[in-house]
Amino acid sequence: MSSNENSPLKGMSTRSVHAGEQRDKPQHSLTTPVVFSSTFTFPETEALVAFMEGREERVEEYGRYGNPTRNAVEAKLAALENGQAALLFSSGMAAATTTLLALWQKGSHVIFTNDCYRKTRQFANEVLGKFGIEYDLVAPNADAIEAAIRPETSIIFTESPTNPYMNVIDLVKVVALAEKHQIKTVIDSTFATPYNQLPLDFGVDIVIHSATKYLGGHNDLMAGCVVGRHGIVGLIKDLQSMLGSVADPMSCYLLARGLKTFALRMKQQNENGQKIAEFLESHPKVLRTYYPGLPSHPDHEIATQQMRGFGSVVSFEIDGTIEDGSTFVDATQIPYIAPSLGGVESLIEQPALMSFFELTAEQLEGVGIKQNLIRMAVGIEDAEDLIADLNQALACI
Repeated sequence: MSSNENSPLKGMSTRSVHAGEQRDKPQHSLTTPVVFSSTFTFPETEALVAFMEGREERVEEYGRYGNPTRNAVEAKLAALENGQAALLFSSGMAAATTTLLALWQKGSHVIFTNDCYRKTRQFANEVLGKFGIEYDLVAPNADAIEAAIRPETSIIFTESPTNPYMNVIDLVKVVALAEKHQIKTVIDSTFATPYNQLPLDFGVDIVIHSATKYLGGHNDLMAGCVVGRHGIVGLIKDLQSMLGSVADPMSCYLLARGLKTFALRMKQQNENGQKIAEFLESHPKVLRTYYPGLPSHPDHEIATQQMRGFGSVVSFEIDGTIEDGSTFVDATQIPYIAPSLGGVESLIEQPALMSFFELTAEQLEGVGIKQNLIRMAVGIEDAEDLIADLNQALACI
């Protein structure tokens, strides 16, 4: 169970505001101060020895090992995920790669679902073999994962929902498989956020987030995090301290400030995502809409069982060519053309031209990316304004 089960901070918004923060802060500050220091001092040698022997409770010694601002945000993130401990990294990819490096052993085998983040798959393709690690990329469902399990399988790494088709994996089935075969489970839950999904409550071992996205929420920082039990997070922390991929104090402060309104933002973005998905699905110039909140989505039933809401990323195929897609995107007036997601501003892109630009039409088909696919990461603007904007832009094709 979570170490937060007896906490008076029960609600998501209450925890977003207060969890992890001392009631009495330095200089009577209301907000957690930003501590810009790479080095932390000891008043005398005895204090140093007490710290080294574990008799003095402090985690600050050197900035790579801990920072008061970072520690407060890590505690907040652990509380939001119902976890025991959290670690902040310089990016979501740093969190993912450090976790994998910490958990695998030479000769082990890793299973990735084949629609997890593209850079994660590139890490598998280009790096794992150098360490003697074998891996499989499989469809994002329990049957495909079970078929790929070997005696040496040590990690199942998945994502839910996924980018860009918003596939949702059945956590109950995956965890049952992992427990049966004594395999560690790691899930990238960036698209879901702790507001919509709590994988640790299902028995997942490690949850990863790109905190750059919904957790920060304002497109002004880059960070990643892992959350889980003390033991496994401590193992990852040992490697993080060696590799040095830690979040800097200013990014931690911006993340702490963004998290204050996390629950409010997610409520609005969930509502916006649902309304816009329903609008797009009913539009004659949209062939198909991918959003787990729609009954037409193949994973809708699973999503309704394990998610509180469905987020604000909506992917859809227009009735037209890649050039028609560009005409549509250029005609929108509210969203910005940009990668990323989860911020207060709506963003829009054509995956074939943004994330997969270097691939040929045949290669795009091979990785399942259609040229007429559009992805919209909906912000907190008024849904009625966004829908009107999308409607007028669709009229241009």
